[in-house]
Amino acid sequence: MKTFQDFLNTIEDPEKKGKMETILNHIREKYPQLQEEIKWHQPMFSDHGTFIMGFSLAKNNIAVAPEAVVIKHFEKDIQKAGYTHTPNLFRIKWTDEVDYHLLEKMIEYNMEEKKGMKRYWR
Repeated sequence: MKTFQDFLNTIEDPEKKGKMETILNHIREKYPQLQEEIKWHQPMFSDHGTFIMGFSLAKNNIAVAPEAVVIKHFEKDIQKAGYTHTPNLFRIKWTDEVDYHLLEKMIEYNMEEKKGMKRYWR
């Protein structure tokens, strides 16, 4: 698996595939400067070689992983959106609306906070 399309082609349910594709396309269009990567069979976005956000799929949700620092910083916003979370990720149920504004705030936070970072992870 080398591309986002390869990843999407592994999703059998058309509704789930469509939802994931819409999220990835939204980020692509809003932040064309981000690099698209597949690592550990998951789509990820990076900026100048540092991790910004990754996604994985589960039976009941999409797991969004922006790193633990970001989860902690946006914990109240995550809860307000109705999403559950762990220290490292939050979950968008397949039946939930996607809070694109929240995704954008997290991406922009990571991009700003990691401007001079030379490592992939914090």
